[in-house]
Amino acid sequence: MERWGVDGFDAFVAARWSSLLHVARLLTGGDRQRAEDLVQEALVKLWFAWPRIAEQAPEAYVRQVLVRMAARSARRRWWGERPVERLPDRPGPGDLSAAVAERSRLEAALALLPPKHRAAVVLRYCEDLSEAQVAEALGCPVGTARSHASRGVVRLRQILSGTVRHLG
Repeated sequence: MERWGVDGFDAFVAARWSSLLHVARLLTGGDRQRAEDLVQEALVKLWFAWPRIAEQAPEAYVRQVLVRMAARSARRRWWGERPVERLPDRPGPGDLSAAVAERSRLEAALALLPPKHRAAVVLRYCEDLSEAQVAEALGCPVGTARSHASRGVVRLRQILSGTVRHLG
């Protein structure tokens, strides 16, 4: 783990922004705006804790904050969006359409998982954290984190194979 030092907050943010945004986006079920908001709020919390944790594990700290904020955010019923009758047309690159479609399919499937299962799957398999690190980020025992990840993967496979429909 890289040591960032007391004055290294800006370097940490510059180096880890895209990775944190990726995790937040997966935790929010693919909602980029909510993911950006989560990362910004988590970094504000990190800023205040920076002198205390800069030499220890700032990435683990901010990851844990992201997971908790995403879980709290998922329990909210409304985030202030307003529906529109027609979505704006945005042309995209043709070469990447299959990859984008598959990523969107995965994000949509992740969005159907319960927040703790989603967080466990994202941290374990997208972020490649150990079971102990996932448990620490979720604030639960290793066995519980393992169970969340296992159930999440089973449910994700069912959703992606089309054998389960979302009834929400």
